Amino acid sequence: MDFLRIEHISKTYGKGENAVKALDDVSFTVPKGQMTAIVGASGSGKSTLLHILGGVDRPTSGKVFLGDVDIYEQNQKELAVFRRRQVGLIYQFYNLIPVLNAEENITLPAIMDGKKPDPAQVDEMLALMGLTERRNHLPSQLSGGQQQRVSIGRALFTNPGVILADEPTGNLDSKNSAEIISLLRKTNRSRSQTMIIITHDLTIAQQCDRIITLSDGRIIRDELNAPGGEAHV
Repeated sequence: MDFLRIEHISKTYGKGENAVKALDDVSFTVPKGQMTAIVGASGSGKSTLLHILGGVDRPTSGKVFLGDVDIYEQNQKELAVFRRRQVGLIYQFYNLIPVLNAEENITLPAIMDGKKPDPAQVDEMLALMGLTERRNHLPSQLSGGQQQRVSIGRALFTNPGVILADEPTGNLDSKNSAEIISLLRKTNRSRSQTMIIITHDLTIAQQCDRIITLSDGRIIRDELNAPGGEAHV
């Protein structure tokens, strides 16, 4: 079943002679639980696509569906609620709140949604992220890898429809990068969590179920990465 549908998405910045087409008629679908990598050179449109999928940046034309919801048919208030509840974002530079400890950063999405975090769920997430002994530590007291684990825990905490990760290992050394991608893969499998990962690292992309390659705002390659999988466009 296709869980995420992108239909003829285009995005143009500027007008006239200054117009830049970041995305050009991009279409694809993602089944629930698939872990997809989106790769391409700088300027290929990867980050623009991620922002559109996350409800952050409206397309110039085209539609994005998450389940049965047409994301951009919603008004601004509905879109804000959608982002908070259905999209988990993981950033390269973590984007943690410096005055909040690890537990508080992880539970922030639920609190912002007016919900009281379930203590058992908090303990489970801290354990899953390997942060039980770091729950009261501020971001400045954590290593880069630990901060990214907090970021992942925050993205997963409300069990959103889709996780969008923008270069999640781009600020980490090779050891921590391997640990983070292993953790993402583990949560993808154990929770059937739909994930889309933007990355320059082909080693990371090869660990995903599928690799979509962008160039100049268009899809030039779309390959299944499972054993026996065949490329499809």
